[in-house]
Amino acid sequence: MKSRGTILVVDDEPSIRTVARAYLEHEGFEVLLAESGPEALDIALAQALDLIVLDLNLPGMDGMEVAARVRQASDVYLLILTARSEEADRVAGLRIGADDYLTKPFSPRELVARVEAILRRRRPSPASEALRFCHVQIDREGRVVRAGDAELELTATEFDVLLVLARHAGRTLSREQIIDQVWGADFYGTDRVVDVYVGQVRRKLEAATGAALIATMRGVGYRFTDEPAGGR
Repeated sequence: MKSRGTILVVDDEPSIRTVARAYLEHEGFEVLLAESGPEALDIALAQALDLIVLDLNLPGMDGMEVAARVRQASDVYLLILTARSEEADRVAGLRIGADDYLTKPFSPRELVARVEAILRRRRPSPASEALRFCHVQIDREGRVVRAGDAELELTATEFDVLLVLARHAGRTLSREQIIDQVWGADFYGTDRVVDVYVGQVRRKLEAATGAALIATMRGVGYRFTDEPAGGR
């Protein structure tokens, strides 16, 4: 049977690794395992992975540092699986580039469902042409954003958030609409995640273009304000 993708499960608890691997393999995924931060980083930088399930309390290197180093080299999907349940930890995890955050104790079925939900985002768009604006150009198939001649470095989720806003340029999207189009109906969490990712994308766009391209519509949502290249 063809693998549905390669997942690296990183956890220092053998029982967690065992149960995660059993459930993921049952659903057709190839699973690699690591029990420490350095081991996880070595595998993440050497292997072609589709997603990493990452604990934060790891021996040798904290999971946050592992995530940060992975993000410097790859846009592989990251799902943090941890006992740290405070809001500050969730926000820190999302800000460092995680695509989802699940706390222990957890349901193995929910873990699999979240992995599947994240990987569904990579389905190719039926529309292949680029979106061209005055300040940025978005290649939907190549998942590349350019500001002038420079390529903007975005994580996979940051790209998805920008694409949704840009496809509805000039229109205000609510947080719920953004969640539905980026994370899907399976999303479990708060709309705070939208604020985190929009903030990150906005900062990167402004740093690259010198222009404020995402407006906050207080009490409503967000709007992409760049004008189409060549005018409307």
